[in-house]
Amino acid sequence: MNLSLAGAPHLPPISTVGGVMRQVLYALVPGIVAHVVYFGVGILFQIALAVTFALALEAAMLTLRDRPLKPFLSDYSAVVTAVLFALCVPPLAPWWIALTGMLFAIVIAKHLYGGLGSNLFNPAMVGFAAVIIAFPIELSQWLAPRSLTPGLPGIGETAIAIFTGQLPPSVGWDAISQATPLDALRTGVAENRLVTEIRAAPIFGDFGGLGWEWIANFYALGGLYLVWRRVISWHVPVAVIGTTLLVSTPMWLLGPDIHPSPLQHVFSGALVLAAFFIATDPVSGCSTMRGRLVFGAGVAILTLAIRRFGGYPDGVAFAVLLMNMAAPMIDRLTRPRTYGHDSDRDGS
Repeated sequence: MNLSLAGAPHLPPISTVGGVMRQVLYALVPGIVAHVVYFGVGILFQIALAVTFALALEAAMLTLRDRPLKPFLSDYSAVVTAVLFALCVPPLAPWWIALTGMLFAIVIAKHLYGGLGSNLFNPAMVGFAAVIIAFPIELSQWLAPRSLTPGLPGIGETAIAIFTGQLPPSVGWDAISQATPLDALRTGVAENRLVTEIRAAPIFGDFGGLGWEWIANFYALGGLYLVWRRVISWHVPVAVIGTTLLVSTPMWLLGPDIHPSPLQHVFSGALVLAAFFIATDPVSGCSTMRGRLVFGAGVAILTLAIRRFGGYPDGVAFAVLLMNMAAPMIDRLTRPRTYGHDSDRDGS
């Protein structure tokens, strides 16, 4: 008997770690390009530094743990960690910021917990939390958008600033750096100024920070690509952004003079980046569908609380790390019903 089969392959291809990580890197490209357009080439230096340090530390730890180098160095997991970290630091941050961040991200948060797939915390956010606590001044030197400066540093000036900490006499720090929109809001509210008065500053755009709102839009575009490719599910991004809008809207309606608008929260800082690329980490996040919704909502609520009452303008990194600690319990409490059982518990 001759059987004719069509439509092969009959099973979907198995996703590899390297394939998934490459898709994440592709999705980050639009946001990185927008970052370069508005804030100069410094972000490319930070990415190159972080990736170099991450791969070197990854190789060193794999050697110490007697693990093969090629499979783990070629899976792009360290590269993704490095890029996400670099996107969270100022473009002209000194080179040792990237080194310190990668020490905490790769060595402590990843390999001391057992390596890829065993880490409790998101490595990129561990690295960022470490440097922002240890070096708050260096992490506060953000550049003003291109349209608000006499000229952003070029490639040579950027390299000098990153590797020596100095700028040419013709380019002063005061001329090219200023507070971020979130920092300006937090400081202004603390000084009893009205939000409408604060937002009159040129660093604010239509919804969020000037330039930052477009960067957030392009991160969202890349995130939607990942949802479309089924690299991530929609649950965490929808929960993060939806909860942000849901919680901040009543506060804004009740006190628009002291509370930023919901769109200000979404289109400023790293909220959109976290919603699509950081909180969706399958290792340190939740695995159940309901759990992902709870996880994303928790990230949003904690971020808003830290922005309003904490000591840092943007609390995304700390919000993600706090929810990483809660993820195992959330998964346990949101287990789907076992097939053939009426209860959510399987009796074990």
